[in-house]
Amino acid sequence: MPKGKEKTGHDAQHDPGDHKAPMSFKEYSKELLPLHVELVRLQEWVVQTGAKVCIVFEGRDGAGKGGVIKALTERVSPRVFRVVALPAPTEREKSQMYVQRYLPHLPAAGEIVIFDRSWYNRAGVERVMGFCTEEQVESFLRAVPLVEQAIIHSGIVLIKYWLEVSQAEQTRRLEGRVHDGRKLWKLSDMDLKSYSRWYDYSRARDAMFRATDTEYAPWHVVDSNDKQRARLNVIADLLNRIPYESLPRKEVKLPKRQKPEGYEEPAYPYRRVAQRY
Repeated sequence: MPKGKEKTGHDAQHDPGDHKAPMSFKEYSKELLPLHVELVRLQEWVVQTGAKVCIVFEGRDGAGKGGVIKALTERVSPRVFRVVALPAPTEREKSQMYVQRYLPHLPAAGEIVIFDRSWYNRAGVERVMGFCTEEQVESFLRAVPLVEQAIIHSGIVLIKYWLEVSQAEQTRRLEGRVHDGRKLWKLSDMDLKSYSRWYDYSRARDAMFRATDTEYAPWHVVDSNDKQRARLNVIADLLNRIPYESLPRKEVKLPKRQKPEGYEEPAYPYRRVAQRY
């Protein structure tokens, strides 16, 4: 059985007291390689069978959603694995039915769509930061299970992940962004405002789970305090939840190159990039 299809320890209840030593990059890379191979097999199966898969990632700022999505997509085709991260709604979109702007991004046959935050913005950041009324939130929480039921009935495999990070680890990661020029773009004014509202987000999360953690579209909670293990656990879990098969492949053999037949490289003054490294 391929590694990605095994039932592993991530199926068990997480024990908060079970702290493992950090993985080395070598260990992480070794575990990630076979999972990437399985993702390619999943991709081929999705394309060949016309399957439709939708994966939702939610969690607090700094929970590691971006890193998980990058690990999930870095070795597959962006034409099959599409990542959707919508900006703030336009004035026109604000006048629409709330989930309307997300629906065009749902997968067609042969696609896997990954939402880096989703329609659940209404139950989280919009609620906590006061961008909508409590009546709108309650209406959303009543409606979204019906919407998800319709999504599933249309033939889409819907998988929802919540990345759970501790207060201390979130603080460490957000402080790291302040001092890292590569990550400053990840630290918006909204992140700073929401950082102080930990328990408001906790209450919003709890209400969201109570209303939308259904038998047909359950939430799968990931301990994301260890980024590398979180990435591995999500990919392994995802592979377990989709009934894909490894399809037969033709043996690949490179053909012979054509002969030059008199072709010569021109003496053209190419503007070459300086070799600074």
